[in-house]
Amino acid sequence: MNSSPQHPIPADMSREHPNVTLIQTFYTCFNQRDHKGMMRCYHPEIHFSDALFDLNGDAVAAMWYMFCRNAMDLQVILTDAAANEHAGIAHWEATYHFSETGRQVHNIVAAQFDFKAGKIIRHHDDWDFWQWSDMALGATGRFLGWTPVVKNATRKKAGKKLADFIESLSAQETAEYRILGGE
Repeated sequence: MNSSPQHPIPADMSREHPNVTLIQTFYTCFNQRDHKGMMRCYHPEIHFSDALFDLNGDAVAAMWYMFCRNAMDLQVILTDAAANEHAGIAHWEATYHFSETGRQVHNIVAAQFDFKAGKIIRHHDDWDFWQWSDMALGATGRFLGWTPVVKNATRKKAGKKLADFIESLSAQETAEYRILGGE
């Protein structure tokens, strides 16, 4: 984690709990675009959600594989994390150029996790869609990013992009994004 100020954490969580290491591993792998390493952190029954996606299992793995494979200038920084046996939180930031517009994005994210059998089984990322749309989409996002119309259109486009990505993969590549539960 970098030296940014730490965030308040719930009293029942610790920055030293072993599940913090799991969170750190996940974001280290993400920064290195190591989707397989990221998947080793996930339980096979993973559920992921954020402003654009609501996915389960291998669809989660495919999303991260797509991001890792397509990101040319992605930088991910974990700024804080805490956990207990059942749940965890993290604060992280991503900086990249949005592929559709070429505009630079600096996304600040608060993540929540649930754990099962030493793996992440639920992962929710919370970030400001309006702020993201301003950076990623420019004037459209700045003036209309707060509306359900833009958010829903962006969500639909992201879902189609993921579906097209999955469809484009060869059988060998499809094996690349499977959840690696027991490995």
